Amino acid sequence: MNLKIQSVHFAPDSRLIDLVKRKVEKLPAFERRITDVCVFLKLDNPAHAIKDKVVEIRVHVPHFDFFVKTTSKSFENSFEDAFSSLVNQMKRKKDRIQS
Repeated sequence: MNLKIQSVHFAPDSRLIDLVKRKVEKLPAFERRITDVCVFLKLDNPAHAIKDKVVEIRVHVPHFDFFVKTTSKSFENSFEDAFSSLVNQMKRKKDRIQS
């Protein structure tokens, strides 16, 4: 599984990168055929004083992609929300395949 973390309009701190890596390592428990994981960390409206933090996660599995995008006032909250949505998508897909 290849992990790519890209940040747009800012330089992420090591704590945020560690959080992303630690959570992404748990994904094979839900889908074992993952080949690539791309995490995009973006600042929305960089010209304004109040910036929303956007997290996009794309997980590539052969013949299928999972994608989640969330926005909040902190990257940690955005990533947690995106990760839980991604896990729900993976569980639903797995349940659909098994039934």
